[in-house]
Amino acid sequence: MTRAVSPTDPGAAAHAPRKNVLVVDDSRLQRRILTASLTRWGYDVTQASTAEEALAICQREMPDLVLSDWVMPGMSGIEFCRIFRDLSGDEYSYFILLTSKSDKAEVARGLGSGADDFLSKPVNNDELRARITVGERIIDMQRELTETNRLMSMTLEELQRVYDSLDHDLRQAKELQQSLLRERQKTLDQGHISLLLRSSGHVGGDLVGFFQGSPDKLGLFGIDVSGHGISSALMTARLAGYLSGSAPDQNVALRKTEAGGFETRPPAETIAELNELVLSEMDTEHYFTLMLAIVDLHTGQVTIAQAGHPHPVVLRADGRVEQTGTGGFPVGLLAGATFEQFDIQLAPGDSLLILSDGVTECPSSTGELLEEQGLEEILRSLGGMRGSALLEGLVWRLSEYAGVQVFPDDVSASLFEYTGPPTDR
Repeated sequence: MTRAVSPTDPGAAAHAPRKNVLVVDDSRLQRRILTASLTRWGYDVTQASTAEEALAICQREMPDLVLSDWVMPGMSGIEFCRIFRDLSGDEYSYFILLTSKSDKAEVARGLGSGADDFLSKPVNNDELRARITVGERIIDMQRELTETNRLMSMTLEELQRVYDSLDHDLRQAKELQQSLLRERQKTLDQGHISLLLRSSGHVGGDLVGFFQGSPDKLGLFGIDVSGHGISSALMTARLAGYLSGSAPDQNVALRKTEAGGFETRPPAETIAELNELVLSEMDTEHYFTLMLAIVDLHTGQVTIAQAGHPHPVVLRADGRVEQTGTGGFPVGLLAGATFEQFDIQLAPGDSLLILSDGVTECPSSTGELLEEQGLEEILRSLGGMRGSALLEGLVWRLSEYAGVQVFPDDVSASLFEYTGPPTDR
C-alpha cells in the first residue's frame, strides 16, 4: 500500500508515488494558500477557478484527491461533486468540500452528492493535513481492493476456462465410458439381455456387460469400483478389457479348448485371478465389487461368484422376487483371497437381475437406505414390465424414493430374461 507523505518522514516522498490534488476555488488567495501547503507536503497540485474548468481537467486526467469550495459562481461544489462522481467511474478519488456551512441538513445534502468529507473555512492546516492523510489511506485501500478484484476476476475467468475445458473432456470421457457398453440390448435364441449404466457424475466406477464363451454359455457381470470420478472410470475401462465380449482371447473368464474355441471358466476361479491381477499389475488404491454369472442357456442353470456385490435378484415368472447370495470379499484388497460360487436355477419366464449398490444403498430424502426390502417392493410394483422398460421403471421409482433425479452413487444393472431353448418354446 502507498504510504502517505509525512513531514516527520523526509525520506518517504522519495519512495511513495506522489498523489495529485485538484484544488477548486474561485478565490485566488485561497487556492495559493492550499497549494503552498499541499506542495510542501509532497503532493502534485492542479488548480481550477471554476467547477466547469475543474471538470475539463478531470476529463483529461482524473485527480487522486479533490478540494472544492462549496459556493462558487456558476456550478456549485455540490453540483460539481455529483457530476464528478459520474465521471470517475471505477477509478475512485477522494472528494473534500470546503464550506462555511454548519447546518446538519446542508452537510447531509453534501454527503448525498457524493462528497467524502468536509472542511470548515477558514481551513486549519493541521486539520487539512489530517483529512488529506485519511483520504490518501482510503484511496490506497480502494485501489488495492480494485486491483484485488481485477486479479480475482482474471483468476475466475481463467478458472472458468479451465472448468469449461475439463467439462468438455469429461463429457467426452462419459461418451467413451458409455461406449464400453457396445450393446445395451441383445436377443438370443434362449432369452434377452438388457443393460443399464447411469453415472452419478460425468464418469463413474460402475460397469456392466456380457460375453459368450460358447453357443450354450452366457457370461453376465456387474462391477462397482470404489470411489467416484476419473480414476474410478479409468479402472473400469481397464477391467472391461479383462471381461471383453469382443476379444475372447483377452477375457480372463474364458480359456481356449483343444479344438481352438473357447469355454467359460468357473466364476470363482476367474475372480480369484482378477484379484491377483489387480494386486500385482495395477498400482492403485481402488478395489471393486464384482458379480460374475455363467448361464447355461440350455438348462437355465446359473453359476454365480459374488465378491462384495449386492445379492443377485431372481424375478420368477409367477411374480416372486428372490434375493440370495454369499456376499464375499471385494476384489483387490487381500492377496490370496478365495471366492465361493453358488447355483441358481432359472425356468423359462424367469429373469436374473444384477444390480450395483447404488440401488440398494440409495437414500431417501430423510436418509433411509432402500435396502433389499425396498428393492423388492419396487420390483413387485413393476410386475409385467420387461427388458429396458423394467430397468427404466426401476430408475424412475428410485428417483421417486430419493426425491432427486441425480443419484449420489452410480446405478447399473444387467438383466437376463430366460425364455428357454427354442425347442422348449
